[in-house]
Amino acid sequence: MKFSIKILLLVFAIGCFSSITVFAYDFSSEDIQLNLDLVWTSVAAFLVFFMQAGFALVETGFTRAKNACNIIMKNLLDFSIGSLMWFLLGFGLMFGGGGNRFLGLTHFAVSDYGDISNLNWTFWLFQCVFAGTAATIVSGAMAERTKFTAYVAYSAVICSVIYPISGHWIWGTSSEIGSGWLANMNFIDFAGSTVVHSCGGWLALAGAITLGTRTGKYGPGKKSNAIPGHNIPLAALGVFILWFGWFGFNPGSTTSANISIGYIAMTTNLAAASGSLAAMLTSWVRFKKPDISMSLNGVLAGLVAITAGCASVTMAGAILIGASAGILCVVSVELIDKVLKIDDPVGAVSVHGVCGAFGTLMAGILNTPGTPGYNDGAGVLIQLIGILVMFVWAFGSGMILFNLIKYTIGLRVSRNEELRGLDIEEHGNEAYPGFQLFITQ
Repeated sequence: MKFSIKILLLVFAIGCFSSITVFAYDFSSEDIQLNLDLVWTSVAAFLVFFMQAGFALVETGFTRAKNACNIIMKNLLDFSIGSLMWFLLGFGLMFGGGGNRFLGLTHFAVSDYGDISNLNWTFWLFQCVFAGTAATIVSGAMAERTKFTAYVAYSAVICSVIYPISGHWIWGTSSEIGSGWLANMNFIDFAGSTVVHSCGGWLALAGAITLGTRTGKYGPGKKSNAIPGHNIPLAALGVFILWFGWFGFNPGSTTSANISIGYIAMTTNLAAASGSLAAMLTSWVRFKKPDISMSLNGVLAGLVAITAGCASVTMAGAILIGASAGILCVVSVELIDKVLKIDDPVGAVSVHGVCGAFGTLMAGILNTPGTPGYNDGAGVLIQLIGILVMFVWAFGSGMILFNLIKYTIGLRVSRNEELRGLDIEEHGNEAYPGFQLFITQ
């Protein structure tokens, strides 16, 4: 009996081994690489999606408790609305063919997009989460005084039209036209310092200007009054989530499982670390204390700045870019708040717009032979052209969009609604029932 069982186990093992051999034999090296690319790009897309939670927590923590539900709701809806608009229109404008170097004219509602045996569907998802990021950046600069209906409206337009058209110029390619017009000039923006972050940052600037300042932000003589966020630990958790998600944002932009992933992850991490340290030291010198909010924004500033050149600068270059962005972020936040008198509750314009532009410029200056993404045709002038074009496009289209909303459905809540808090007035909820204190600021 025992002998029979051993024979059966032996036959079973031989059968399993034969199956494994046949299974391995059926897959070529190209098939294996294709599936590795698919898995890696999918994982990266999931990481970037998780950044939505990071943005939601950062914005919630840096603002007041009476608006927490509103902010979470907006970060939920911008991705929900954005995904649908990306499916219907945005993807086709950014990555469709049949047009020219300025916009795509096919693949609307993902029609005629090929079969499921390749990376197309995974690529669609990866680019969808990037579009969501561009839209959610705007939320922070316009926090605590924007109508919810207005937010839904402009998120839909950003994901369907504004972001994809400019994105086509830099990332769009097709068999008929080749690369978008800026990419054809060898413009460097590997993972989106300009495509995603500056686009969102300049839109945020247009929104904050059109919307106006929060009640009580500026006193007599236009003196800036601090309006502290209600939960810094929540904001810190959001920053850590964003740092984690950026390992999908930058290395995932290879859309291929190859050896450059580790290199890009290293430059990304070094820039974030140096950005945090530089911002902390700058705030220490400037305010006589190491400021936590500035240090947290320093992390994000370093991450945004390295995103353009993460594949084409050296490790030393990444540290330089991150540290410079950390310093620049502190200076920019003060300039926008105290000199320009623009109310940006979370520093979104400084982190994403200013540091995104800075990082894009540095990608051209520190573009280094021997790095995985080196572009031997790139130059500082080309980078400056791309930066300027994005500012004109995003800020200009943003001003048109926000003013159109302002004079139609309305952009801003009433003064009484703002003072009471958008949680109660817009959603009929409280984030902290029984604990919330209503104030007149």
